[in-house]
Parts: sequence; structure tokens; C-alpha cells
Amino acid sequence: MPVTLRPYQQQAVDATLSHFRASDEAAVIVLPTGAGKSLVIAELARLAKRRILVLAHVKELVEQNHSKYANYGFKASIFAAGLKQKDADTQVVFGSVQSVSRNLAAFDDHFSLVIIDECHRVSLDADSQYQTIISHLKSFNPQLKVLGLTATPYRLESGWIYQQHIPQNAVKNTEACAFKVCIFELPLRQMINDHFLTPVTQQDAPVALYDFEQLRPSGHQGYFQPSEADVNRVLKGAKRATKRIIAQIVDQASDRKGGMIFAATVTHAREIMGYLPSDCSALIVGDMSLRARDSVINAFKAQQIKFLVNVSVLTTGFDAPHVDLIAILRPTESVGLYQQIIGRGLRLSPGKQDCLVLDYAGNPHDLFRPEIGQAKPDSNAVAVDVPCPVCQHRNQFWGLVDSDGDLVEHYGRRCQGLVVVSAQPELELELEQKQELEQGKNQQQPQKKQQCDFRYRFKECPNCNGENDIAARVCSHCEYLLVDPDNQLKAALQLRDAKVLRCSGMSFSQAKSAKGQPRLKVTYHDEEGAELAEYFGFDTAAQRGAFYHQFCKQHLKDRQQNVNTDTVDALLQQSHLFRAPDFVIGRQQKRYWVVREKIFDYQGRYRLANALA
Repeated sequence: MPVTLRPYQQQAVDATLSHFRASDEAAVIVLPTGAGKSLVIAELARLAKRRILVLAHVKELVEQNHSKYANYGFKASIFAAGLKQKDADTQVVFGSVQSVSRNLAAFDDHFSLVIIDECHRVSLDADSQYQTIISHLKSFNPQLKVLGLTATPYRLESGWIYQQHIPQNAVKNTEACAFKVCIFELPLRQMINDHFLTPVTQQDAPVALYDFEQLRPSGHQGYFQPSEADVNRVLKGAKRATKRIIAQIVDQASDRKGGMIFAATVTHAREIMGYLPSDCSALIVGDMSLRARDSVINAFKAQQIKFLVNVSVLTTGFDAPHVDLIAILRPTESVGLYQQIIGRGLRLSPGKQDCLVLDYAGNPHDLFRPEIGQAKPDSNAVAVDVPCPVCQHRNQFWGLVDSDGDLVEHYGRRCQGLVVVSAQPELELELEQKQELEQGKNQQQPQKKQQCDFRYRFKECPNCNGENDIAARVCSHCEYLLVDPDNQLKAALQLRDAKVLRCSGMSFSQAKSAKGQPRLKVTYHDEEGAELAEYFGFDTAAQRGAFYHQFCKQHLKDRQQNVNTDTVDALLQQSHLFRAPDFVIGRQQKRYWVVREKIFDYQGRYRLANALA
């Protein structure tokens, strides 16, 4: 008999049906670990009238997804060498991506839908196993639908795996992605609040921490991937820490049913095993035979083993609901992997009150808010909400806040909101509708949307004054060739009458015009003491407008901030609202230096102020 779906599972199914009735665009469903993705897959397969292929990257997921569908009383094939079955003769086929990609001839047929579990593993590489399968199936059915399911919809190197988030009405990625839209997402916190997952208890102060941060290159912010040799070097110097850490884990697990320990390397894992009680501990590493690995996993699931140590092999496709302690002894720059690790302990189980998470690697991730999808630009950055003054979308960017939690500065470039594309002229629309009627295609189409045009950081085109992304090389409005900042600096450095400041800061002060009128003096400071200054008056509306366009638009830390430009005194009180440029270029005009160009958000080969050479 069909299983009764939880409300959010039914919503995910409904969102899928609605989307694919209107579009062929590849879509993603985001459900936390333990939310029951396999039941959503089973229901979609049950409702399907044509052939469906369900892909996963490990045999455990293939088997799990197949068993949930079999619970409906329907027959389905399994095509996975790891499960010793290679059949593809039923309407629904559950296969491993490795086996299917090596046996494409067995899938020379018209499939209507491909469902990919753990779809964050799908890349755009045309030669990848997933893309090879999709291309093969599209040769038989160009309208093939592709649906992905994941708990972690981002990749370490490229960010979000889709471009648009339909429920949030937001753009997440402007680069090419394997999937076009996210059509449904259930937050992890909501799952816990609704008692579908186990609450998390994260311990604040472990007895010792590994200093993996010393492996980060000097001055480097964002993702980095230390080598195994470097990690082992840090761990070798922390043997006392490891012994103390394991002693604490054993103590904390005294009233726990099952603990999973995630080690950094195989050498580290074996060291950990030496400190654990041998009668109730086991180790799993990648080069174990499948028989030995399955034997250990089965013993752990049967609670014959209390501590299971592993190295990067049990982060997905592993289901042991009794796990109520997770110990992280490895660094990871990936918030997705961090979520997957902790997700091993979030499933419900009789008598289980919570899952204790002990992180000894100092991983900086927020389990409940991995919403930025990009590396931190600053170690002090936190996730902040920034409303758009144009479309009112609440953007989520990295930013800096003060001691009261108020926003100081954010690093967002452009509003992420989606807005409806302006309607076409009436005559053109009528002609299109007439053609659709004649062709029998007059079906309701989803509204076309595009990203909001408002930019918080931008490069202004000198030809049309259009605003472009700070990395743009060609104006998106008039196709004017924009000056490369490296070429701009190189040209200025070669001029005798030019001065280039590697700006380390700026200051506001009051000055007087030739007629004695108060003026705002903005002084830009070089790290070696050189200076350039520019002056602004506020006597007329035209002067105040010039100050906004020539200064505020680029210098404001938060472009939607209201600024009082009535007087110089008012500006002096608001100097904290503005940011300094990275470089300032001045040109000599008779006996004076005049600021000609300012470069913000610089990314190039020249060193920034106060940065190591």
C-alpha cells in the first residue's frame, strides 16, 4: 500500500509536478538529511506514466531508494554492479551512476524523467558520468526532465548548484549551473522544530582543539585545501591533544547509544583507534573490501559496536538512526560536507533525545544558516539580511556588524531578487497568442522573471553611465569596452604628471572655498604618507546632487543608507558610513593635484594597502 507522505514531502512532489508541467528546465529539491528523500522519489516514480531512471553514486542509496519504492508493491529494476544486479527492463530503474554510464546501450529507450539523488555531485563537465547519461537519454527524448535532490545544494569551488530559487524569489548564481531552478526547500531548523529530526546539542568548549588554521596561507580568506601531508604534520604535533580529545569523547558517550568519529586522515584514524576501547570500536577507511566494510557497518547498526571511526566514507548514503554523538576531528571548508557529517546523527530513533556534536577542528560553519554559498571575504564576516530599496527583496550577504549587531558593511554586489519581466507590447502579445491558438499550444505559461537591476557595488560606464558588475570588462548596456583596472594603474604609473595612491584610508575635514564658503575636504592617505584630496560644496541642490553621484554612489558602505547632505557638519558626523577606495589616481593641474579616478573592489596583480608583498 502507498505510504502516507509527510506534509512537506507531498509539497515537494506537488512542486515537481507543477514545475515539469510548465517547463523542461532542470530542477532541484532541497531536503535535509533524514527528511525522507527516498519517499519523495518513490511517490514520483509511482505517479509516473512513462519510464524513469533514478541515479545515485553509492550502492547504499540505490538499495535504499529501491526498497522504499518496492514498499508500494511495485516492481523496479536495479542496475548497479555493487549490488550484483544489472537489470533495466521495468518502467522504473534504480541505478548507480557508475554502472549506468558504462552500459549506456542498456538504456537506448525513451525515458521521461531522470532523478538524481545527492545531486550536488553533478558537474557541468560534458564528459562526466552524469552528463554522459543525460546526453544519451536526451538523444532519445529531447524533452527529458531532470530532477535533483540534495541536502546541500552548493559546491565548494563554484557555490550554488542552481541559478534561481523559486520559493525565495531569488537569484543564487549567475554562472552556468547543472540545474536551473530550486523548486522546493525545507530548512533544517523547521524539520527539527516540527519534530521530524532530532535536536542538535553543540558543545561550546571542548578540552582541546587542533590548530588547522595554521595551514591557511598568510592573509588568505575563503576556501583552502591543505594537503594530507600538511594535516598529518599538524596532527603529529598534537598527539597529547588527540589523547585528551578521545578521553573526553568516551566520557561524553557514557550515556550515548552510538558515536561516529570523523578523522582527518587514515593515519589520524588509526591513532584515534589506539585510544578508544577496543572491544566496542571499529574503523572504516576507503580501501577496505566491501565485505569487511559491510560487516562493520552491520555490526554498528546492530549496536554491537559503539564507536565507528571513518575517513570521508560515511558522509552520505549511511543510515543508522541510533547515532546520537558526532565527533568532528577533521577540518572542512565545505559547509555542505559539514552538514552531511552532522546529518548522520539527526534521524529519529526510539529513546533518542538529541544528538551531541563535538567539533575539535574549529570549523566555522553555522549548521542552520549556510545561506551565502560563497567563501567569507573576511574572517569576521557574518550572514546579514540586506533589503533591496527597489524590489524590497531581503538579500543574504556576508557582512560586518558592530557590538550591537547593527550592520556596518556588507559585501553584496547586486540584489538577488527576481522581478517579473515587463509585458510585451500589446500587438506583439496578441500575435503570439494567435499563433499559439493556431498551433493548439495556448497553455498557461509561468511568468518570466529576471534578476533585479539594483547594484550595491558597481563599475560605472564612462560612455553611458550604466552600472555594471565590478568585474565587467564590457558594458552590459552599451557594449562599451571598460578599462581593465590593471591597465588603468599601469598607464597612470607611467605618467609623470600622475600620482597613484595605494589607499590605506581616508578622512573628512572642513575647508573654506575662495569665497569663504564651507567645503567638505576628503583626504585619501597612502600607507607611506602621501595624500590626495578632493572638495565638495553643499550650497545648492546641484552641488548636493554632484556629491551623491560623484562620491556617495561608490563610497557608501550601504548604498541604501540615507545620508544628510545639507551641511558639511552633517557629513562630518556621518563619515563612518563611507568606505575608502583601493587606489586613487591624481593628475597634476598647474600647481594642484586633482583626483581623477578611484578604483574600488580591486582584484588584480597589484598589492593592496597594508597587505603583505
